[in-house]
Amino acid sequence: MAYYRQVGEIPRKRHTQFRDPEGGLYAEELMGVEGFSADSALLYHRFLPTAIVDARTVEDTRGPTAPNLPLKPRHFKTPDLTWPDGGADAVTGRRTLFGNPDVTIGFVVASAPSPLYRNAAGDELLYVRSGGGTVETIYGAITVGDGDYVVIPTSCTYRVVPDEPMDILVLEATGHVGPPKRYLSGKGQFLEHSPFCERDLRGPVEPLLVDGEDVDVLVRHRAGLTRFTYANHPFDVVGWDGCLYPWAFNIRDFEPITGRVHQPPPVHQTFEGPNFVVCSFVPRKVDYHPLSVPVPYNHANVDSDELMFYVGGDYEARKGSGIGIGSLSLHPSGCTHGPQPGAVEASLGVEYFDETAVMVDTFRPLELGEAALATEDPKYAWSWARRGPDLD
Repeated sequence: MAYYRQVGEIPRKRHTQFRDPEGGLYAEELMGVEGFSADSALLYHRFLPTAIVDARTVEDTRGPTAPNLPLKPRHFKTPDLTWPDGGADAVTGRRTLFGNPDVTIGFVVASAPSPLYRNAAGDELLYVRSGGGTVETIYGAITVGDGDYVVIPTSCTYRVVPDEPMDILVLEATGHVGPPKRYLSGKGQFLEHSPFCERDLRGPVEPLLVDGEDVDVLVRHRAGLTRFTYANHPFDVVGWDGCLYPWAFNIRDFEPITGRVHQPPPVHQTFEGPNFVVCSFVPRKVDYHPLSVPVPYNHANVDSDELMFYVGGDYEARKGSGIGIGSLSLHPSGCTHGPQPGAVEASLGVEYFDETAVMVDTFRPLELGEAALATEDPKYAWSWARRGPDLD
C-alpha cells in the first residue's frame, strides 16, 4: 500500500541510533516485500523481534478440497455453519469453503479472541459481514465493524478481538493484495477515476504496547503451521513509518460507477491479488437509458470462476433462487450464467438497486472445502430450468 504513514516515535534518520529512556537501543525491523525492491515499513521494537525460545509443529486443520465435479453452478448457505458451544476465534475457527493454488477462502463466526497469528505465505483479506471488534497488530490496532475489508500484509503478527460475534469471510492469498493498479499513479497515489481513495482508508494511529514473556505466535508458512514462543510479547513497537501496514476500508465508502446501459463487473473491482480479483457491489442508481436492462446479461466467464457473497439488501438478479443474506453462489468457468427467470422483466424501469455483495473472481478453478460441501443447496443448479434431479 504505497501511502506513507508515520505512527509513534521514530528517529529523524533511518538506520541510526534510537535509544529508549534508559539508554538502550531500540531494535529495528525492516518489513518489506519483493526483496528490498518494493513497499516496506521500518519498525522499532523494545525487544529483539528475533528472540524465539521454542518452535513446535502444529497440525493443519484447514483440510483438503475437492474438484467442482460434476461441474455446475452451486449455492452455499454460511448461516448453516456451526461452531463449538464455547465459541470460535477468527484464526483457528476458520472453516474452508473453497481453495486453489492462489487463494484459500474460509468463513468463521468469531466470538472469542484469536491467538496471535502471522501468515507468512501471503496477504490476508478479511471481510466483516456483521459484528465488530478490534484487529490488534504489531503496527497498532484498528477498530472494525460490519462492511469493513481489512488487508493484513504478509508476516504481520495480529489477533482479532471481537466485541460481539463477527461473521468474517477470509481470503488467504499466496501473494499480495491491494487496489487495482489502474486506480493508482506510477507513484502509488489514487487517481481521480478511482472509486475510493486515501481518505477512505483507516490504519493504526498509535502504537499498541503489550507486556509479556514466553508468548506464543501461530505462524502459517508454505509447509504448514508452526507455533513459535517468543521471549517477549511481539506487540512492543514504539513507532514505525513506511508504506506497508494493515489497513481497513468500508464497502459503504466504495463509490459505484454507473452508466446509461449495464456496466460490466470490472467497474466494481476493489482489490487484486495473485490470479484473483475482488469486487464490491453496493446500493446504486442503475442504468438510465430509456430501454436499458438493469440486471446483468447472461455471460460466460471463460477464464474465471465467479464467487458471489451476498451480504445486504435484495439481490435483484437472484430473486426466486433461494439465495439470501449470507449465501454464496459459485458460477464456474465452463457454465453460462445470468439472471433468474423473470428477473429481466421485473427489472425494467427500476432506477435503484438496494444490494450489497462481495465478488471474488479467480483465474484458476475453485475447489470445494468441507464447509462448502456441508452447506450446499442441491436445487440451485436447476433453478433456471425449474426442473432437475433434485427437484423431481
